[in-house]
Amino acid sequence: MDEMKTLTYNVIYEGDDERGWSAFVPDLPGVAAAGDTRDETRELMHRAIELHINGMLEDGIAIPEPTPTFVEPMSVDAAA
Repeated sequence: MDEMKTLTYNVIYEGDDERGWSAFVPDLPGVAAAGDTRDETRELMHRAIELHINGMLEDGIAIPEPTPTFVEPMSVDAAA
């Protein structure tokens, strides 16, 4: 039996509840999801990541390790 390994990827969410949400995974190029709410987008993203990784395994492609990431808000002044 194949050994299971839990991988934790950073998911970047953009949007709001008025316009909808989108998300992507920097470590998995091309994996993205969009939904009306962040919860819906999270569920769709979870499925998209699983499908992507399972497809990579079926094709014999190495699964990338998650990259440690630090996100920090940064304010800058801009001319009006």
